[in-house]
Amino acid sequence: MKTPIKLMLARATWLKVHLYLALGAGFFFALMGLTGSISVYREELDELLNPKLVIDEPQGNYQTLDRIMASVRAAHPDRYGSWTVEMPRLPSGMITAWYDKPKETFFELHAPLMVSVNPYTAEVIASRFWGQTVTTWLLDLHTQLNLGRQGWNGVGVLGVLLMISIGTGLYLWWPGIKELWSGFKIRHHAGMMQWVFDLHRVIGFFSALPLLLLSLTGIFLSYPAVMEAVIGSSGMQHGETGRALISTAIPNNHPTGLSAAAFVAQGPFPKAKLRRVTTPAGETGIYRINLRQSFEINQRHPYTTVWVDRWSGQIKEVRNPGGFSSAETLATWLWPLHTGEALGATGRMAWFVSGQSLFFLYVSGLMRWLYRKGKIKDREVNFAALRPFCYRLLKSGYRKGLILLSVTELLLQTAIKKSKPTIFQASAGLLKWIRRVMLNLTNRQKRIGKDS
Repeated sequence: MKTPIKLMLARATWLKVHLYLALGAGFFFALMGLTGSISVYREELDELLNPKLVIDEPQGNYQTLDRIMASVRAAHPDRYGSWTVEMPRLPSGMITAWYDKPKETFFELHAPLMVSVNPYTAEVIASRFWGQTVTTWLLDLHTQLNLGRQGWNGVGVLGVLLMISIGTGLYLWWPGIKELWSGFKIRHHAGMMQWVFDLHRVIGFFSALPLLLLSLTGIFLSYPAVMEAVIGSSGMQHGETGRALISTAIPNNHPTGLSAAAFVAQGPFPKAKLRRVTTPAGETGIYRINLRQSFEINQRHPYTTVWVDRWSGQIKEVRNPGGFSSAETLATWLWPLHTGEALGATGRMAWFVSGQSLFFLYVSGLMRWLYRKGKIKDREVNFAALRPFCYRLLKSGYRKGLILLSVTELLLQTAIKKSKPTIFQASAGLLKWIRRVMLNLTNRQKRIGKDS
């Protein structure tokens, strides 16, 4: 008779845990993976869907922060209180002015007004609410299931369950030292169900480490109080601005402007880059300037902060992440590590693929379960039968590619007439060569088809 401990360690027990987690929460795992992987490229997708947010030919200097803020207030004269001006990360990007609690979305968990401003002209290009654009709606679905605070907490619980699911999956995958390479076999000759199951095991193994890391960082982001308890320090949440300060100076007729406050804030950190400026609210309000030092991993929300008094123009307090403890420094990595920002272009792509793998693992695992329940039947994997389909797909791709190249050439010819010709002529020549190669390949395929 097996003892309770032996039953707990039995493979059948962990198989049931893995199965029940997949059936109960697998759909949400897949949803988190899909929405999270898309959100990795949220800014790029937003610019693709809204071309007006991209400056085609950035040139000249930025307008002053005071003029930019004046344009924002002119576009929204009834929105009083504090604004946060976020600088663009690229020369072609927009400055974004954030208004935290607009009346239209006041009771939502996080739905600020986002005002996009051309930094070269100070022209207001767009005013949008968070959650009412495609990319922000998807991000809310990922972080809170669009259910507010309850959804936010629920996503944290899903992160814990996902870690358990990954752990049990790795345990079930482990074939032993002697049979280690058998864990990487993909047997398509044994039927579709075996092939899908082998892919499930292999993809699950290779995606386990990044998914565990994403789950862990996601849990801490969902429960920042837990994170602060672990590191033993407060004020380290994502986007946390430190403690609230108030002005003690006497109000006067010569308040410090945004540009002047940002200039003063650069004093302690002359090599740091300006990222955000938050305007004062009320007579006791104070400027909060966020700068990014070269060693900071967080691009959008760096922790270097300088508070500047509006009435005296003097620095009230400084927060320098260079003096953080090891635990606090680790906390600054949570958000950029979860989003892939800390890992560069290669890391972001790895995170994208890892998120997509969750969807495949859910579908393939569900297929396996339905097959064992007799709901679907196995069939032979016949890659040869796919060749005609692939040939038709390739042929269609050639035709559409030629059309796209022709249209692009026409656009380049128009650009050559209106702009400096050198780079456009080179691009047009390259496109003509590509089209010639594609035509030769198409003609060759036709000749092969006739000869056969």
